[in-house]
Amino acid sequence: MAFKATTYQPYDFANRRHIGPSPSEMDAMLHRLGVPDLETLLGQTVPASIRQAEPLDFGEPLSEQAFLAHMREIATENSVVTSLIGQGYHGTVTPPVIQRNVLENPAWYTAYTPYQPEISQGRLEALLNFQTMVSDLTGLEIANASLLDESTAAAEAMTMAQRVAKSKAMAFFVDENCHPQNIAVLRTRAEPLGIEVIVGPPEALQPEQVFGAIFQYPGTRGGLRDFSAEMEALHEHRAVGIVIADPLALCLLKAPGEMGADIAVGSTQRFGIPIGYGGPHAAYMSCRDAFKRAMPGRLVGVSIDSHGNRAYRLSLQTREQHIRREKATSNVCTAQALLAVMASFYAVFHGPEGLRAIAQRVHQNTLRLARGLEAAGFTTGDSSGNGDGFFDTLCVSVGDRQAALLQAALDEGINLRAIGADHLGITLDETTGEATIDAVLRAFGAAEGAGAAAAQADEVRFPDALVRRSSYLDHEIFHMNRSETEMMRYMRRLSDRDLALDRAMIPLGSCTMKLN
Repeated sequence: MAFKATTYQPYDFANRRHIGPSPSEMDAMLHRLGVPDLETLLGQTVPASIRQAEPLDFGEPLSEQAFLAHMREIATENSVVTSLIGQGYHGTVTPPVIQRNVLENPAWYTAYTPYQPEISQGRLEALLNFQTMVSDLTGLEIANASLLDESTAAAEAMTMAQRVAKSKAMAFFVDENCHPQNIAVLRTRAEPLGIEVIVGPPEALQPEQVFGAIFQYPGTRGGLRDFSAEMEALHEHRAVGIVIADPLALCLLKAPGEMGADIAVGSTQRFGIPIGYGGPHAAYMSCRDAFKRAMPGRLVGVSIDSHGNRAYRLSLQTREQHIRREKATSNVCTAQALLAVMASFYAVFHGPEGLRAIAQRVHQNTLRLARGLEAAGFTTGDSSGNGDGFFDTLCVSVGDRQAALLQAALDEGINLRAIGADHLGITLDETTGEATIDAVLRAFGAAEGAGAAAAQADEVRFPDALVRRSSYLDHEIFHMNRSETEMMRYMRRLSDRDLALDRAMIPLGSCTMKLN
């Protein structure tokens, strides 16, 4: 007996595996409306003057599997190389337990903005962990539950500084050692607000002329500097000091709060968040307690419910504060909750000892590379004079060999950063191994393995005054049993306290779902 042929494609997008009406449901709705098909309905509702006369020519439709195979074929034309460009973007290891149970888990990535605490207790606890992590690392009293990215966080810090500063100045100082993208966004945000942006070396700061100043730590060329003197000078003129700080570097380096900074911002990307072709990544902001009501974004706090139990909720702000433009300190979409949750779990998973070990290994590998390059006759410090030593970034003076060395590194499968006309930037990260270091040394014509002894020593290449001596991540949550099984159970316990699309449809609609 012959079977009846079918046109059904099991993996075709048209089978509506996502939320939406099925073909039979659409037929029922069209019948109720009294129209024969969808094209007729569109003709009756959408003016012909704004409709496209001819359909777009995309060719024959593909099934999902055929489309994925086509995209994989295109992807084979890419050249995959190792990026040592740095500039705020770093290779990182996403612990598999976090990848499986958070990044790829709809219980976490489809949850709605946590306005309703009764269905958001899990995420609120994870975000409170994030805030605790940021507050500890930066040495400031309070932190929010993430911002979009480092550049926009820097711009938010600038406008926040203008709100809280007692200075009447309309200028804002930007350290020339900030990453280029940070300077660009600061200028863009400042222009319509009538803020004059002054870019220059820290020595050029004139605190009496500005309402605030922002500095990068470590600098974009890798240099390290203690900004305590700049902070003191700003405070004498009632201005606000801001530091853009790398959280991994803060595991070894003096905290911004210990320098007298009022606000700290940065990116938590290197805490287990994949580079993702440049984003998205979760930024952070922390500040002094006195400024907490001027802080943008969300702030998770601890309260007591009607039964006397501890409960989490968004605090010090109302939903309307984010929606009513004339009263807003920011838009509610200035958050990256899912990625902030991942970063917080990264800190819980590793704990203070693990984070310190990762930071030490990154610095020791950078020191080993510096020793090898120096043995070959290169200088590796920030020759601009804006900082001593380095954490993970070398600024190598190469003279007129810049283009040749960039190509030699690319031939070794490595992307380096051109700085000016005669320097190259090299930034190492958690994923950098001996093979990568040796490949860089070969590109520079240096001996492989040079400087290996230094990598085993306790030596550091930054001033003793910048060595961190304060503790961080002291809360018990960062000292739990960090086996993958226990981490999995902790994440499951938290997700069970939330409502997301893996359990039910959420009876609310908002553009904030993408950033939950």
